[in-house]
Amino acid sequence: MSNKYEVRLSGSGGQGLILAGIILADAGIISGKNAIQSQSYGPEARGGASKAEVIISDGEINFPKVEKCDLLLSLTQESYNEYIDSLKKDGILVVDEKIEIDETLEAKIYRLPILSTAYDKLKKPMVANIVSLGAICSISSIIDEKSLQEAILNRIPPGTEEINKKAFQEGLKLV
Repeated sequence: MSNKYEVRLSGSGGQGLILAGIILADAGIISGKNAIQSQSYGPEARGGASKAEVIISDGEINFPKVEKCDLLLSLTQESYNEYIDSLKKDGILVVDEKIEIDETLEAKIYRLPILSTAYDKLKKPMVANIVSLGAICSISSIIDEKSLQEAILNRIPPGTEEINKKAFQEGLKLV
C-alpha cells in the first residue's frame, strides 16, 4: 500500500493558492515522489473562492482529484465553510486565526496568524501563500523543508527571492 497524502489549499482568488499548490506538487517531485496538482476558482478570479488540490504519493496516483483531504488549509471563512466537509476524520485543519470554526471537529486544528503575518509583519499580502507553505511544512511530514524551499525559489518571480524566503521562514515559525 503506497503512502498517499491529499491536500486542499483554499481561500480567495488573488491569495496565490494556485501557485502554492504548484509549488507543493513541485516539492513532492523534487523529493522523489509522484505528485499531481489541480485547481479551480470562482468566476471572479480575484475575491472569489479558489482552491488548489495536491496529491503526493510514493506510488501511482490513479485519480487526480482530492476526495477526502488529509490536510485542509482555509484562509477565508467562505472557503472553510465550503470545504470543511472534505477533511478526513482526524485530518489536519490549518486556518487563519480570524476564521470561526467548529470546535468539536475531530481534527488536529491549527489556528495561525497567516494573513496578519503577510500583511502586517512582512507588509506583503501576496506572500500569504508562502507563509502558509511554511506552516504546512512545520505541521506535517508531507514534504521536507529543503525540497519545499527549492520549489518556492524555482517558481516565484525573479527579484522576490528574499521576501519569499523570509515569508517561508515566518511560516515555519508560526507553528
